[in-house]
Amino acid sequence: MLRQTQGDNYYQKMDNKIKIVDLGYMDYQSAWDYQKDYHQKVIMGKEPDTLLLVEHEPVYTLGKNANEDHLLQSAPKNTKVFNIDRGGDITYHGPGQIVGYPILDLHHYKKSVSWYMRALENIIIRVLDEYGITASVKDGLTGVWVGGDKIGAQGVRISRWVTMHGFALNVNTDLHYYDGIIPCGIFEYGVTSMEKILEKKQDIFAVKKIIIKAFIDTFQPIKLLEAY
Repeated sequence: MLRQTQGDNYYQKMDNKIKIVDLGYMDYQSAWDYQKDYHQKVIMGKEPDTLLLVEHEPVYTLGKNANEDHLLQSAPKNTKVFNIDRGGDITYHGPGQIVGYPILDLHHYKKSVSWYMRALENIIIRVLDEYGITASVKDGLTGVWVGGDKIGAQGVRISRWVTMHGFALNVNTDLHYYDGIIPCGIFEYGVTSMEKILEKKQDIFAVKKIIIKAFIDTFQPIKLLEAY
C-alpha cells in the first residue's frame, strides 16, 4: 500500500550529481522495496547517488543483531514490526519523523564505514544548530544526542560500498511509541524531539530543506560522476 502526499515525486538534481527524492508519506514495506530496488540500480550505475526522504506509518524495525527482548510487552499491538538488514538494534519510525535513506557509492567519497557514520551524525547536528539546539555525539554510541536524550538515530547497510538505510530525525514525533521498546538497545538514556525541545510543532518541509543543504554540503564527491 502506498499513500502519497504533496511531497511526492519531488526531484532536484544537484551539481555534484546527487539526486534528492522526497517520497512524502510511504508505508514502510513499500519504501523498503523501493530502496532495495534503487540500491541495485546505483550499484549497476543506472541511477546517480541519491538521498531518499520519507515519513512512515508507526513501525518498529529490528536490525540484524537486534535483541527481540527489546520489543516490550507494552508496545502497541497494532504497530507493525519489521526485521531488516541494517545494523543496530530496535528503533521506531512514524509520522513527524524525517527518515533519510542515502544510497551513495562511497567510492565517490571515502571508503570508510566510520567516516560515513560520523558524516551522517554531523548532518543532524548541523540541522539542529540551525534551530538553536545544541546536539552532540556520545563516545561508543551512534546517533545524535541532546543532553541525555537521543534525537537522531542511525542504522546502515553497505554492499559493494553502496549504502542503504540511514538516519532518522525526531521532529514532531509521537514519543509515546518509544515506551514500547528499549530504543537502540540502550537502557540508560531517553529520547526527545525538536517539538519537545522547542515546545511547538515544527514545519517538516522547512526541516527537510535544511537537511538537503547539509547533506549536499557534506557529501562532495572526490570526482564528478559521469553524466546520466
